[in-house]
Amino acid sequence: MMRHNLEQRGYRIETVPDGETALEFLETVRPDAAVLDWMLPGLSGVDLSRRIRNNVELRDLPLILLTARSDEHDTIRALDAGADDYLVKPCSIDTLDARLRALLRRHQSSYDVLSFADITLDPETHRVERAGRLLSLGPTEYKILDLLIRNPRKVFSREDLLLRIWGKNIHVEIRTIDVHIRRLRRAINGKDEIDLVRTVRAAGYALDDAPQVSGD
Repeated sequence: MMRHNLEQRGYRIETVPDGETALEFLETVRPDAAVLDWMLPGLSGVDLSRRIRNNVELRDLPLILLTARSDEHDTIRALDAGADDYLVKPCSIDTLDARLRALLRRHQSSYDVLSFADITLDPETHRVERAGRLLSLGPTEYKILDLLIRNPRKVFSREDLLLRIWGKNIHVEIRTIDVHIRRLRRAINGKDEIDLVRTVRAAGYALDDAPQVSGD
């Protein structure tokens, strides 16, 4: 019934029967948003939310969790697990539609072309340019630049970068960050151009256009 009603409002809907299948589906198809039931067979909606948020490719996926549970503690559990919104069943299709549209609007803003100094980054096409010159970045360097350009001049520690780029449950050596920062510098800084990646001793890294001596 929910699928039929949403399709009548212009959504293209795909359904899957359980949490494990849902995770495989999301990794393959990558929809605009996911609506999860708390009481899924096998992997629950809450556990699935956590798995999605710990997946580098899916962590920004908009999520709405549906459940018959109305206790405040359950709401907190759902949001802590990574759900963007939480609806108690039964809910009207008008309410679900409104929540979905609001969530998609917020998410769509993340596709605006980003810029800092003379660098531009298009999140939709993954095209990165500096002063009109197309740059070639590896996937990890792209993710680091995407984070830095959304937070100009903010200093991120190595621990922050590990958590945000790789997630909580993946073991990566802390110095791996330095390797990727060096690669990012080589990719974005041309001859006679200001080094836009600032090293803050004992603190971390930031995207900054202030003149500086290039770090490691």
